[in-house]
Amino acid sequence: MKGLIVAAGKGSRLRPFTLTRPKTMIPVAGKPILFYAIEKLADEGIREIGIVIHPSQESMIYEAAGTGEQFGVSLTYLFQHEPKGIADAVAAAESFIGESDFVLMLGDNLVKEPLGPMLDQLLLAEACIMLMEVNNPEQYGVAEISEGRVVRVEEKPQHPKSNLAVVGVYAFKVGIFEHIHTLTASARGELEITDAIKGLIDGGGKVSYLITTHPCSDVGNTERWLEANTWMMDEVCEGRNDVSSEVILINCTLHEPVIIGPGCKLENCTIGPYVSVMSGARLEECRIERSILLRNVTIRGNGEAFISSILGDNVCITGLSGGSAIRRFILGDLSQCYGADG
Repeated sequence: MKGLIVAAGKGSRLRPFTLTRPKTMIPVAGKPILFYAIEKLADEGIREIGIVIHPSQESMIYEAAGTGEQFGVSLTYLFQHEPKGIADAVAAAESFIGESDFVLMLGDNLVKEPLGPMLDQLLLAEACIMLMEVNNPEQYGVAEISEGRVVRVEEKPQHPKSNLAVVGVYAFKVGIFEHIHTLTASARGELEITDAIKGLIDGGGKVSYLITTHPCSDVGNTERWLEANTWMMDEVCEGRNDVSSEVILINCTLHEPVIIGPGCKLENCTIGPYVSVMSGARLEECRIERSILLRNVTIRGNGEAFISSILGDNVCITGLSGGSAIRRFILGDLSQCYGADG
């Protein structure tokens, strides 16, 4: 069994943050989204994992994930040169997969469901896909099920026939490549993995499913990013604070869960709940709730509250009006915000 993570997406709805990093390097609960997919596969004993990326992403992703040694796995980097769809990304990994069964995960999705039950179902099927009940199925690939198997899949239908969304986790036997080879581009110009699954079904192959009741998120925009950070912090922190030993706290109050990375200095601050702060922050005289601060953020406040904010690398905020004002900022890397006194 091998693992395959598709991580070549641009994440245009998360700009400006994805102008300076791949979407899979967006941090959730203190670490890149990509790491959760690697760890999920490693938890099932999968040791050979391929990551499909765009060549322009290689240096940043390799710097973070390396050879996979830190996860106890071996990582192989594969290239998708143009954004032609998930099935095209899988085709780019055919030589890596060889004759193995494999688990396919989308590197920008967060999934809490264990993968073990899917792997068990794959023993008696040609594929197994993870599904979730949603209120807006027209925004997803949608599956219809009957008698314990998937009987139809459709990508983002205008009139969905079920509310079961495909959430970006699949287990395949190697025969899926026969169907990928026959695909033509969809109306949106991509090779759809749902069309490959449809070909498998039409050819008489059994596709089983697992309906997850755990949270899932594609972290598709800043609101979903904040939501994912909240529920992932519940899992990672388990109701506690995770503060690096290399942090200086002076007259600060922390309301769990809070994550604070190394090299930070906080003075006269109230932080939390649900705040993750990456390394190197300098925070003074402020209150922060339900927010994400990336590396080297500086806030020199006057008692303001920052709620549901996302601050990119090297953001600087100073000289605001102060008092009990509540602020919300979505600021990309290197942004500077100065008030009248800044």
